[in-house]
Amino acid sequence: MAGLVPAIVVSGTFSTLPTQADSKPRIRIAALREPAIASSPELPYMPPMSPIISVSGLSKTYASGFQALKSVDLDIRQGEIFALLGPNGAGKTTLISIICGLVNPSTGTVRADGHDIVTDYRAARATIGLVPQELTTDAFETVRATVAFSRGLFGKRKDPAIVEQVLKDLSLWDKRDSQIRMLSGGMKRRVMIAKALAHEPRILFLDEPTAGVDVELRQDMWQLVRRLRDSGVTIILTTHYIEEAEEMADRVGVISKGEIILVEDKTELMRKLGRKQLTLTLQEPLQAVPPPLSDYDLALAADGDELVYTYDTKAERTGITALLHALGEAGIRFKDLRTSQSSLEDIFVSLVRDRR
Repeated sequence: MAGLVPAIVVSGTFSTLPTQADSKPRIRIAALREPAIASSPELPYMPPMSPIISVSGLSKTYASGFQALKSVDLDIRQGEIFALLGPNGAGKTTLISIICGLVNPSTGTVRADGHDIVTDYRAARATIGLVPQELTTDAFETVRATVAFSRGLFGKRKDPAIVEQVLKDLSLWDKRDSQIRMLSGGMKRRVMIAKALAHEPRILFLDEPTAGVDVELRQDMWQLVRRLRDSGVTIILTTHYIEEAEEMADRVGVISKGEIILVEDKTELMRKLGRKQLTLTLQEPLQAVPPPLSDYDLALAADGDELVYTYDTKAERTGITALLHALGEAGIRFKDLRTSQSSLEDIFVSLVRDRR
């Protein structure tokens, strides 16, 4: 994305070289380097550890008495893709709305890129781009004009080159002079993203960005999200397509009933909470699990044609070797086997169910 990555990054220290009395001091630059492309195989993506968003003790109680958020603490790292998951009514939209300055908190503090969202709200808001779930645009405005106008709302000077680049990155350049009312639903969704990116934010919120979007457009949008992340933009997304979070996110947060119940690196979360299953396709179907195998976590499936063994990946011993030996002693023969692991969706459903 134009404007988001400097052409040259200066790294190191500056010092003055020894000079003659009649010469001017010269500056020595310790090192010059081009920015690393995080998506290259030689340089895998590693997000910085410093938080770009810091939420502390955040609560929100509406006039009706409904408490949407309950003392939420959350740090989001600079340059990561953070997926916020939760059932309907969990508080996702309220949390995003407070950070973006659309809803006033009842208690607590939020800092965005070092700026307090209440006492320094202009600077905080200027660092944030928001793509809301609902499409809200002037139907009779052209694509280019509405994106340029959004840039001006944040006090940014006119820069047709940046607007052009944003539209091209979102495959909207051919539609630049079309009225928004003439676009398809998927194209309107792209316009919303373009509006959010027009002022070159460091933080981008995507609230259900692929709702109602076809598969091809969804893939294009996620490629754009990766490029934005690689350029240094922090992405926070909410989605009901949990497989997208599983594919895209660096970290996952789960919110339920206004409380953050878990924040974890995605791979670590799946390692710690994921369970594996060994499925054996039997040569002869079983009516029940034989008593000699009752010590194992076994279940019958496929009308007795399959025997499923669930085991903990964190355990010192999986028990698979002992199970296979016990099956042989019990005279149970199998013709095929396969393993599978819990998905992020399985983990999410289990976490939310446990909180009810």
